[in-house]
Amino acid sequence: MIISPSIELQNGRCVSLNRGRLDEPHIWHVDPLETAKKYAASGAEWIHLTDFDAIAGDDCNTDLVQDIIQHSGTSIQLGGGFRSLHGISEWIDRGAGRIVIGTLAVMAPNLVKQAAKLYPDQIVIAVDVFEGRLMSDGWRKPSAIDPETFIKTFAKDPLAAIIVTDIDADIEETENSLALVTKLADISTAPVHARGLSHSIDDIARLKYVPHVAGAIIGRALFDHSVDLNDAIELANLPSQTAAFV
Repeated sequence: MIISPSIELQNGRCVSLNRGRLDEPHIWHVDPLETAKKYAASGAEWIHLTDFDAIAGDDCNTDLVQDIIQHSGTSIQLGGGFRSLHGISEWIDRGAGRIVIGTLAVMAPNLVKQAAKLYPDQIVIAVDVFEGRLMSDGWRKPSAIDPETFIKTFAKDPLAAIIVTDIDADIEETENSLALVTKLADISTAPVHARGLSHSIDDIARLKYVPHVAGAIIGRALFDHSVDLNDAIELANLPSQTAAFV
């Protein structure tokens, strides 16, 4: 299982959001580029980088994102505000290893299918779920499409991964979120990465037992030291039978 540390940017700062509320960020007083370098030094194969300002149409983080791509020392999976094939192509040309697409995949699935064909194994679909409903527009709008149908729409496309985020995860029992990820991973033809479910090292151990889950994305738990990245990567690399006893 792949552990991808997450860095979320707003106004050039590392932040965490409470259920997607852009106006209520928790600010972490660390340098984003140095944090990315630290994660790379710990052995992270990928960093999941989200530009919240880009979601709002603001390009204030462009230079910082470029620096992280060029100087972090590992591969960057970039999300935030992709609304066109041109934007996807531009950031792949700038060195992003993967592009994460959410709202565009809901609104224009055929365009995303085209992107997946042009850039096989570089396009990632974000499946954000709140109270069982697929959300878009930065978690603000419910979609008429259910998550299962949405995933099946891309069953024949060469996606790099599907990221499943249970927006309820901060307020509900972990078992409920695991059940959602298990159900969606079972129908996905692309590797599934669970986001927002790794609040402790025990959560990571449990995820290893979910069939077809290929990775976990960890953000806040690394910043508040609930999870140590070195320990998480070591556990993720253990055989599942061994991890059960950690």
